[in-house]
Amino acid sequence: MDRRDRRDRLPGRRSGGSSGRQEVTVAAGSVVVLVGLFSAKVKDYRAQMDEAGQVVVGLGGRVVEAFVQRRGVSDGGVAAMSRPFSSRTLVTSGKVRQIAEARARWQADAVIFVNPLTPLQIRVLSSALDCPVASLSEIDRGGRP
Repeated sequence: MDRRDRRDRLPGRRSGGSSGRQEVTVAAGSVVVLVGLFSAKVKDYRAQMDEAGQVVVGLGGRVVEAFVQRRGVSDGGVAAMSRPFSSRTLVTSGKVRQIAEARARWQADAVIFVNPLTPLQIRVLSSALDCPVASLSEIDRGGRP
């Protein structure tokens, strides 16, 4: 079975039509890796990650690992703070590798980003991580707000 067949069978994956968007449902028992990219200006990033984790738990999921990428803390400084590291993956390639390792280790059903993602980022990350990827704001909450 190839990677694409496996991804299609993971819980929570649904096709997203021609826009490239996929609807990801966090169902009871879903194993989730949580990711956030934050500017150095954002001092409460831990609280935002905790809130996102609570949303996932409230939907019945289980956050097994969380990753934070900070922007503007080192190279690039203030001028780069509000930009993603990559237009294709949002975060650095090294962070994508770390997330992929954690996803495989935990056999996570999905990776949820706190940040909004473009259709390109969703496609690239889904392929790189071998699982459904979505933004927290776009996950299917089963009719819940």
